[in-house]
Amino acid sequence: MITTNEKDHEYRSGEHGPKYLMKGPRCSFGTCRVLPGQVYAPHKHERMEENFFILEGTPTFIVDGKVFESKPGDFIHLEPGEAHQVENHGDQACIYIINTTPFFPEGDKVMV
Repeated sequence: MITTNEKDHEYRSGEHGPKYLMKGPRCSFGTCRVLPGQVYAPHKHERMEENFFILEGTPTFIVDGKVFESKPGDFIHLEPGEAHQVENHGDQACIYIINTTPFFPEGDKVMV
């Protein structure tokens, strides 16, 4: 069993970015905060699936060129190889849960 509290972890880039509560051994789980005006560059994962569950805000997901305007309660599932980026065009931070599987300690991100 693993237990932790979100307050015991930090966002990768200070006030924004991913905040992982668990990394491995079989999946990763965390939250991500995207500030107003931010764009997370297009990328894809060659071997892992990625899931997003929107908690706050209205992030825009662009997946293989298709635009999806999300809102709290939306769930997005990506298969390996689907190119995606996230943009925040709103005036408040977007917060969503992120989950990837399987976990690769060396990473699995490819810029497109």
